[in-house]
Amino acid sequence: MSGLTCNTSTIPLHIPIQSSRARHGRVSSVHYNKKSLKNMESLLLGRKFWDGTTRNYKLRQTHMITNAIDASFGDMAGNSNVVFPRINVRDPYKRLGISQEASEEEIQAARNFLINEYAGHKPSVDAIESAHDKIIMQQFHDRRRPKLNIKKKVKDVTQSRIVQAVTSRFQTPATKYILTTATVFAILGVLTVLFPTEEGPTFQVAISLLATIYFIYGRLKSKMRALLYGVGAFGVSWLLGTFMMVSVIPPILRGQRSLEVTTSLITYLLLWVSSTYLR
Repeated sequence: MSGLTCNTSTIPLHIPIQSSRARHGRVSSVHYNKKSLKNMESLLLGRKFWDGTTRNYKLRQTHMITNAIDASFGDMAGNSNVVFPRINVRDPYKRLGISQEASEEEIQAARNFLINEYAGHKPSVDAIESAHDKIIMQQFHDRRRPKLNIKKKVKDVTQSRIVQAVTSRFQTPATKYILTTATVFAILGVLTVLFPTEEGPTFQVAISLLATIYFIYGRLKSKMRALLYGVGAFGVSWLLGTFMMVSVIPPILRGQRSLEVTTSLITYLLLWVSSTYLR
């Protein structure tokens, strides 16, 4: 090696020279990659922000819906401290919040709803069950022993065919005529009470029959009809008066002829109605 000599000026050296264009292209490529990364990071951050905003919005909506439900029905689920507000109300219908005309389905629905609402408070549940049981038992007894509706019974009787046929045979005359007939039969009643005889009030009863025929004839202007109506009214009145004294009305007057006297008084009353109002 020492004997070898070398002239450096004659050795060719090859140094790769990159053009400015190539260098700028590579640099621009690197710059482009960094910009893309920043854009991707911005997109990711924006997506995370949007996801978080959507999640918060859904949570707020859920919270609002829950509050609305609680405001409408009460936040009572699983809360053992909530007490039934009508726990001390004595009326079972008012305690359940229903009317007395409520059906069995409405009563059962009210009971189930209140039990579900106040299931965590045992005294409230007991109060609700007690009101429900009282209503059911009351309705059971009412079905076994129905109440007598007097107004309905009277209406049914007055609208029956028999009563309609009977009432159609009567009419209301003038007041003066009513007072005249009432005065005559009242005088007969007073005479019967004040002057009873051993044979009974036969004379007064006969006069009452004649007075009935006379008054009926004055309204109908027919002797035959007046006679038939008068005799028929007298017979029915006497039989009805006797039946009432024996079976319905207790003895009112005292004396040997108290039964005949009281029967005559009832007969006078019925004859006054017949001679005054019979058509």
